[in-house]
Amino acid sequence: MEQEALHIWVTGKVQGVYFRASTVKKAKKLNLAGWVKNLPDGRVEVLAQGDSYSLNQLLLWCQKGPVLAKVSNIERALATFDQEITGFEVLR
Repeated sequence: MEQEALHIWVTGKVQGVYFRASTVKKAKKLNLAGWVKNLPDGRVEVLAQGDSYSLNQLLLWCQKGPVLAKVSNIERALATFDQEITGFEVLR
């Protein structure tokens, strides 16, 4: 299956609600590689790599996020696939 990369920016009440940890858990279940981090403006940024089905599943999950999150907007853009990225982690 062809590997793709997707950049996602999530806006809303997404910091301090376990969004990053929950994203890592979901991404690992979907066998995706990449990272997630908080941005200074209150958004969460995600870079995920894998097959298109799994990326779409993560994107759908990000629209709601974990129980305490209140997502108001999602932006996405195709990214360049980076074979150096393995695993999925929280960047600080």
